[in-house]
Amino acid sequence: MNDRIIHVGHSPDPDDAFMFYGLSSGKVKLEGITIEHRLEDIQTLNQRAMNRELEVTAISAHAYPSVATDYWIMATGASMGEGYGPVIVSKKYKSLEELKGKTVATPGKLTTATLLFKIFTDGIAHTDIPFDQIMPRVASGEFDAGLLIHEGQITYEADGFKKILDFGELWKERYGTLPLPLGLDVVRKDLGEQLARLLSDGLKKSIHYGYTHQEEAIPYSLQYGRGIDGKLGAQFVKMYVNELTIDMGQRGKTALETLFRLGSEKKLIPPVPSIELF
Repeated sequence: MNDRIIHVGHSPDPDDAFMFYGLSSGKVKLEGITIEHRLEDIQTLNQRAMNRELEVTAISAHAYPSVATDYWIMATGASMGEGYGPVIVSKKYKSLEELKGKTVATPGKLTTATLLFKIFTDGIAHTDIPFDQIMPRVASGEFDAGLLIHEGQITYEADGFKKILDFGELWKERYGTLPLPLGLDVVRKDLGEQLARLLSDGLKKSIHYGYTHQEEAIPYSLQYGRGIDGKLGAQFVKMYVNELTIDMGQRGKTALETLFRLGSEKKLIPPVPSIELF
């Protein structure tokens, strides 16, 4: 009897690679299921989710309201910042006030970073470009500032950029102990609840395997680190793969509900029905 093939989308970044190492390496197996991995940037995965193309996929939290009819949120696999998150940086400017009338490079229409930018800034223009082009195009003077995600959040100072705003710090100031939701893993509803829970459990086991076999999982994940060394790579992975990634629980769910409420109140995203975690 042939295994059922499940297509799983995730981005080629150290934190996602770390989470999926157990499944990718075959150290974690799901009986009767063959996982086929699709590695693409998060903006592409957001769009593929809009088209219902993948059974399981990573998406930006920002994208979920647009796919809520077709996907459940997994309790496992979320990327949430605890006092840190996307960062606005510049070489010339030092404050949001100075950026009024200027243009910030942002990392994609459906990224959560861009949603946060729209919620919490006013009077600042932005242009979406590929996230890995932001630092060089700000450095060249094409843009006045840039909104950094992924490992740029921990390397910008070494490249001569100054921090204007860390959205994770801002979120913590306003919402206390709630983490900042950034990325999610979702499972398509037409698979049914039983299979959805099996797949969520498989991802949870994969993350646990990575944590308990870091000597294997960290080097594997660093091949997606775009030049960062082992120390910085491990730091970045542990920023976004934490206990909330294993199971976001009520705290993570409340944080998501808060983000969706803020975005909906500003008419940036559709209202989200009640969240059920799988």
